[in-house]
Amino acid sequence: MEQKKDNSQELFPIVDEEGRVVGKATRGECHSGTHLLHPVVHLHVFNSQGDIYLQRRPEWKDIQPGKWDTAVGGHIDYGENPEDALRHEVREELGITDFAPTAMGKYVFESLRERELVYVHRTIYDGPIQPSQDELDGGRFWSLLEIRDAIGQGILTPNFESEFQRFFLSLQQ
Repeated sequence: MEQKKDNSQELFPIVDEEGRVVGKATRGECHSGTHLLHPVVHLHVFNSQGDIYLQRRPEWKDIQPGKWDTAVGGHIDYGENPEDALRHEVREELGITDFAPTAMGKYVFESLRERELVYVHRTIYDGPIQPSQDELDGGRFWSLLEIRDAIGQGILTPNFESEFQRFFLSLQQ
């Protein structure tokens, strides 16, 4: 069986901190420690009980393999806008086409390997979720207590942890 991996030649826009495109680079260049700022979209999916859906990243991913992460996270392709990227990533990763996203804000996330301009959204959704068999290793709803207990334990991605604390900490009370 062929080992899956990310397409290192995929083209991403390079942006300034306001989101204006200033160039382009490959996924491989963006994830190699160059810290080229590239945009991504995130969608936090809550159900009507207040639980939050997390995806499990497959072991073959080049960033944070095997950890639990934001329900939907994806790169914005070169020439694509954040709204279109969000719609196609949600459809690809969770099979959801009918949802109403609310923009929460944007921020710069930096790790040793990469630097991202993250467009954060949330939605309340109680319909069927069909995690992509190609892109994810499943997913499930977590209670806010489970999230709080998992923070700092190496179970969740550092990006999810910091974003959850930044945008949804008030829900933990």
